[in-house]
Amino acid sequence: MNNNAQLADRKFIIGGFFVLVVIIYIIRLFYLQVIDKSYEASARNNALQTLTEYPPRGFIYDRNGKLLVINEASYDLMVTPKLVKGCDTMALCEILEITKEEFLKRIKKACQAPNSPRKQSIFEKQMSSATNARLQEKLYRFNGFYVQSRTVRKYPRPIAAHLLGYIGEVSKEKAEKDSYYKEGDYIGISGMERSYEEALRGKKGTRIVVKDVHNKEVGRYMNGKYDTAAVTGKPLYCTIDASLQEYGERLMKGKKGALVAIEPSTGEILCLISAPGYDPNLLVGGKERNKNFAKLVYDSTLPLFNRAIQAEYPPGSTFKLIDALIAQNDGLINRSTMYPCARGYPPMGGKPKCHPHGPVDLVNSVAQSCNSYYSY
Repeated sequence: MNNNAQLADRKFIIGGFFVLVVIIYIIRLFYLQVIDKSYEASARNNALQTLTEYPPRGFIYDRNGKLLVINEASYDLMVTPKLVKGCDTMALCEILEITKEEFLKRIKKACQAPNSPRKQSIFEKQMSSATNARLQEKLYRFNGFYVQSRTVRKYPRPIAAHLLGYIGEVSKEKAEKDSYYKEGDYIGISGMERSYEEALRGKKGTRIVVKDVHNKEVGRYMNGKYDTAAVTGKPLYCTIDASLQEYGERLMKGKKGALVAIEPSTGEILCLISAPGYDPNLLVGGKERNKNFAKLVYDSTLPLFNRAIQAEYPPGSTFKLIDALIAQNDGLINRSTMYPCARGYPPMGGKPKCHPHGPVDLVNSVAQSCNSYYSY
């Protein structure tokens, strides 16, 4: 009797244990599938990935349709830290020509901001086509990484740097204020690139891709049904004459100053030159951009300073033409009006001084740039 009772107790205990295990398993399964969405999100992210499609910026042309600014292909290596598992670190470091310490430093940086382990950020920007090709061959070994293609600026004619301006990475403050941008995006920093940013930048699109367990892209999700196409930036035509601008920059080489040519009938700027200048291709990006920018900033000749619009110069003799037009318009003088020149203006003690020549009429006052004539 006792044996039967003990056997029954054992069956009850064992049965109860299995029931308890099943209940715990069901509760845990319910928690993972219904309450905790992190595993679901992780699984979905492994299968689907939403990529940003960056549009080419609009080209910039001169008044005659000559190209001043174009685009060329660039490749950024993006990383999602949360997905970096089983990555062949040594192979990646070899391709990018960085140390393991640098690799870990970049991963740590990508993880620092709130929620950033799940966010995509730039790991290596503006890789060459050769580096991208090597990377694509082994991308399946680098879980959590993918290549983002976009374009950077290129200047067929290295002229008009101050006028055209340059682009750079958007600041954190700007990205927080304007929802269009995210960290790592490019934005016009100066010149036309800044003034016409909204027109030149175009509109970003999105592409949802399907990836297998080896991090290989196997196609578009739903054949691209939910993709949005990027819109290319608008072209910009300016009043600058590229040939005249190039000629003017040659004349100003080795000098300090500014040169501006204006079409009097319309007020259009035909050329705008600040010397010394710089080759705008130095600031298009890549590993050398920061070094190039630092050199320009600390250059004692101030090549980044736009003397044509930022410097303050006395008008000098150019103001004589304005005086002459005003005086004629008010009927005070005409082409034949004569004034003496005694190497200066006598009522003011011979100041402003002038080089020796006899009395001059209006036409010769301009030809001789006579200071005395415009003092009367």
